[in-house]
Amino acid sequence: MNVYEAIRRRRDVRAEFTGELVDDATLWRLLDAAHRAPSVGNSQPWDFVVVRDPATLRKFADHVADKRVEFRDTLPPERAAAFEPIKIEGILESGTGIVVCYDHARGGPQVLGRATVPETGIYSAVLAIQNLWLAATAEGVGVGWVSFYDPGFLADLIDLPPEVRTVAWLCVGPVHEFQRVPDLERFGWRAGRPLTDAVHHETYRA
Repeated sequence: MNVYEAIRRRRDVRAEFTGELVDDATLWRLLDAAHRAPSVGNSQPWDFVVVRDPATLRKFADHVADKRVEFRDTLPPERAAAFEPIKIEGILESGTGIVVCYDHARGGPQVLGRATVPETGIYSAVLAIQNLWLAATAEGVGVGWVSFYDPGFLADLIDLPPEVRTVAWLCVGPVHEFQRVPDLERFGWRAGRPLTDAVHHETYRA
């Protein structure tokens, strides 16, 4: 498929994983796509930790389930009811987690292009995620971004050095299908907005 079709078909996958592992050759192609992302000053500040140990997957899934409950309990009743049927992760079903990490020190003390906007480093890691996600879609592989976790817990789980931070846990695996409508729209949590509302000309308030 071409890149525009991959963009249209891409979904945050939760419940559609087949339970089969993505094969090693495909996984390496996805990681290669991620590693080819643009990065500020060509610093390539990312690392990828591939997690497949069932005990580790279970430990992280249990932690995420606890965080899901914590979030649900902060919601007013009507939002809690909308949130309840939404599956937030496919950690066990995918069988493969890719933890995308960010090292601010990568590239040395003078990273060209980061001096005035330090966030461009983390933006670079997110571009790597997008590359991986679109490549996965083209391969018929699902990706789900898990964000219900305590960063310190995940850092300890994968033995990160203190100077490296987590950006995302990605669930990666073959899928039965890609949903035609994103889950948050299907379950009534929030609809998307049209492009015409997002585009401004010359100034924001024009």
